[in-house]
Amino acid sequence: QVQLVESGGGLVQPGGSLRLSCAASGTRLDYHAIGWFRQAPGKEREGVACISKSNTSTDYAESVRGRFTISRDNAKNSVYLQMNSLRPEDTAIYYCAATKIISQGQPVWQYWGQGIQVTVSS
Repeated sequence: QVQLVESGGGLVQPGGSLRLSCAASGTRLDYHAIGWFRQAPGKEREGVACISKSNTSTDYAESVRGRFTISRDNAKNSVYLQMNSLRPEDTAIYYCAATKIISQGQPVWQYWGQGIQVTVSS
């Protein structure tokens, strides 16, 4: 059974940094595309960042480009989201997702973590 577990969330002041981790069990993440998503109260879930299974490409939401970085450590079977220059509007529950399935050039997310809270506030 595949499980994804996020960690590293919490409360941070505006302008601060956090690094989220997504650790997997039951599968090797290096065979998967990985995505980070977030959902703020009263808003729809949105994609934040993704990385291809070959590590050849990454993509970011316009709202986080230049501030967030997605990366993976295959030896630790983990994926990370480094978040810098955090803003109050980054407050949300953050989820990681993984998939081997690409349909019409887009990932079809197979596995999801339980989510972790990130709060940016002074």
